[in-house]
Amino acid sequence: MNIKELIFGGSVKAAGGGGAYRDSIQAWLPIKNIIGGVAVTRDNRFIKILEVLPVNIYLKSPSDRQNIISSFAAYLKIAPDSFQLQARTLPADTGEYVERMKQYAGEEENESCREMIEDNIREIGQGVASDAIRHRFFLIFQYEAGMKAAGYTAAAIIQRLNEEADTARRYLDVCELEVLDPQYSDDFILKLLYEIINKRTSLRVKLPEGVFDMTTAVHGIFE
Repeated sequence: MNIKELIFGGSVKAAGGGGAYRDSIQAWLPIKNIIGGVAVTRDNRFIKILEVLPVNIYLKSPSDRQNIISSFAAYLKIAPDSFQLQARTLPADTGEYVERMKQYAGEEENESCREMIEDNIREIGQGVASDAIRHRFFLIFQYEAGMKAAGYTAAAIIQRLNEEADTARRYLDVCELEVLDPQYSDDFILKLLYEIINKRTSLRVKLPEGVFDMTTAVHGIFE
């Protein structure tokens, strides 16, 4: 099961009401809300998604490898009973790289270095890197009764999931794995869902900064 199946599933039916227009995205998308970096589904599941930056364990010394394995095993002992590690494979985005190289070329005073940079830009433009791919790794878990959120309110459940996320960060940091902590966690979840739903469109049309606040003001559920 991947991220899309976990969130969208096959049994979640379109829910009417809630301000959704007929035949609109809101009518079939089984996400009721995004609060505090947690996705709340229409069947009232609370899902936390963390992005993890990988480390190449084969570049580590034998002792470091053993420490990483032992530390990860320690995390598994206290991790949520049911969680997933997912990888998304995406085409490499060379646009930002090319623009940065153009900036370097414009600032480079040495003619030979400038020619090397421009040659690199031409190679990228001719599709040398068209087959390049990149990977994004995610750790996903949902609220379970065993987590025992105080009061079992939505706010308490979200706080409990974020506490689990902080625990994962501490343990994985010992494994030399960085768990990203986005400044705007709701924007992060919204953009990730957008990329999952619109695989091709999201490669060329990026969501603007602050899009979560814009969409919430129009279609969101505040309470």
